[in-house]
Amino acid sequence: MQKLSKKNYTKIGILGGTFDPPHFGHVEICKIAIKKLKLKKVFWIATNKNPFKLKANFKLETRIKLSKRILGKQKKIRIKNTNKILSSKSTYNILKYLKKKNKKIEFFFLMGADNLINFHKWHNWRKIPNLAKVVVFARPNFSIKALKSVASKKLSKKDWIYINFTKFNISSSKIKKI
Repeated sequence: MQKLSKKNYTKIGILGGTFDPPHFGHVEICKIAIKKLKLKKVFWIATNKNPFKLKANFKLETRIKLSKRILGKQKKIRIKNTNKILSSKSTYNILKYLKKKNKKIEFFFLMGADNLINFHKWHNWRKIPNLAKVVVFARPNFSIKALKSVASKKLSKKDWIYINFTKFNISSSKIKKI
């Protein structure tokens, strides 16, 4: 994956995750990000494993196929697999790689409020806003804790955006329990 696209996009969203499994909540936050932030595209970056969880339930190839299926004919949202070109799975290293290959693009890193709670434990978390604006989507039962988190207090206000989004209360963890 040398370039994200042959077209010259200016604002691109990145939603990283295991997508174990992917669901319509992922699609919805991407649609909202595209609209509110005027993004040209959002790329889902599928990772092998979440470092904060024991293991993924589905193989990466299966999760990518499921993601493609759920995305269907979405023209502005696509799934990418960086595992074949990057040995590192950290968000910082993935964004650093993408930024190096796509210097003219302004990146927006999308995440749920549940991820902001432990964001300060991520590899080079303080440097991530140098590569992409962090965009946090509210989630029921996580928002208050997220807004009181270490990262929310330590990151500069210019480095991140909080989007109040409570339309869906769905998560991959809940789906796995069904």
